[in-house]
Amino acid sequence: MLTIAEQRVLRTFRQFLVTPGQMLCFHGSSLNRNQAALKQLIAKELLVKEHFKGGYSITEAGYAAMKDFK
Repeated sequence: MLTIAEQRVLRTFRQFLVTPGQMLCFHGSSLNRNQAALKQLIAKELLVKEHFKGGYSITEAGYAAMKDFK
């Protein structure tokens, strides 16, 4: 089960129509506010941290999880 914060992060990926393997960049207050949720999603293997600052890619599992909630 995903926390509200984790769901918020995945909604951001959905908002920008990000598919598996594509990168989305978080910056400024968005990065700061979502830092804990981003780390949790990485630990659950739903996101991958990219080398680009604030860059995260969604995995196949993350994409499936994103589609499971509204």
